[in-house]
Amino acid sequence: MQKRQKNRLLATPLGTAFQAFFRSSSSAGIVILVATAVALAWINSPLGGSYHALLALPLEFMLGSFHLHFTLGHFVNDGLMVVFFLSVGLEIKREMLVGELSSLKKALLPMIGAVFGMLFPALIYLAFNAGTPTARGWGVPVATDIAFALGILALLGNRVPLGLKVFLAALAIVDDLLSVLVIALFYSASLDVELLLWALVVTGILYAGNRIGIHSIKFYTVFGIVLWLLVLFSGVHATIAGVVLALTIPARPRIDRRSFFDRAHGLVNDVFRRRDSGDEATNSDAIHQLEKMSEQVQSPLIRIEHALQPYVSFVIMPVFALANSGVAIDATMVGNLFSPVSLGIALGLFLGKQIGVSLAAWLSVRFGWATLPDSTTLRHIYGVSLLCGIGFTMALFVANLAFTDQHSLDVAKLSILVGSTISAVFGLVLLSRSLPATTKGRSI
Repeated sequence: MQKRQKNRLLATPLGTAFQAFFRSSSSAGIVILVATAVALAWINSPLGGSYHALLALPLEFMLGSFHLHFTLGHFVNDGLMVVFFLSVGLEIKREMLVGELSSLKKALLPMIGAVFGMLFPALIYLAFNAGTPTARGWGVPVATDIAFALGILALLGNRVPLGLKVFLAALAIVDDLLSVLVIALFYSASLDVELLLWALVVTGILYAGNRIGIHSIKFYTVFGIVLWLLVLFSGVHATIAGVVLALTIPARPRIDRRSFFDRAHGLVNDVFRRRDSGDEATNSDAIHQLEKMSEQVQSPLIRIEHALQPYVSFVIMPVFALANSGVAIDATMVGNLFSPVSLGIALGLFLGKQIGVSLAAWLSVRFGWATLPDSTTLRHIYGVSLLCGIGFTMALFVANLAFTDQHSLDVAKLSILVGSTISAVFGLVLLSRSLPATTKGRSI
């Protein structure tokens, strides 16, 4: 009854509008933007004190004699964000196996673009902060927020060639992979070697499970939680556990498509032959077998990625933005926009990304290392390089690791918002002027 009511609701104009919104590639960025606006309005209102009070709310998880203590803010950054990085890891693995990173020819242009696009922002930041305690923040402007960047690109609709969208997505995925390495290598605390060794043992169990054909999602969930706890207390940032877990999850289905179609065809034929026999038990058993085979023909990687996507896009990332975007803006804070930290981050995002990505594309084409995507020009690539300056959520995440004092962290947050906004506006304007009125053939 409830399912029928839900289906009727989805069939209404309002339900259809909601479905269309949540399928849109730009909708995740819109929700994150709303969460950011709420955070800024909240902390700059008379109720601003309650913002920090909520994030400082203590949480405790108990299992027998095991106790785990968090504040709400730490749970968002060290707990929920693990799920985000699990999603990132699954996407990276899928793209490396069957997607745009599956061959060197496909991957070379976005790979070079991602490397240059991280190098130049870091150099610009260090130009302002080298030799100072704030030099540790060089990793803040190197990351790209894929949801926001693709969301801005989606605003241009079918004017965007498919190749340009694929280039940006592939570049952002390589960017995410490099960002994970930066976090693991440069933003981890002192290491507990014993716990790290146990984490390696658990990783080995997960890998062995993959190799011997274990497809149970419960298996990977249980050992994934154990891996997260070990990594959390080892000194390596806990989000790395999400990526490591993703790389151990099977990418091959239990049964191949041909076997699925053959067996499904036989079951459906049996149901049709018995449809007038009144044998409901046999028909129900056949339907149950079809449901089971439908799961088995999809790999655990695809099933988990699809299951996580709406929660990551519309719950975890907006909650992260809400918990990390709150900056009290006053005259002093505005004056800090010209401090070395602020200039390094804002200019690193806006100038560093566009210089790095566009230079990489020009060099790749000039020396024949790679070719541009179909229906795209270097001008289009330059527009996308501006969108790569939208660091936002990933940059906020690294800022929380890089800066220990609240003042530097607040300056970094405001600079990220400024640099990301300028990059988004300039990128959107340039692409809207350089792209054709409509794109023939395939588009986003």
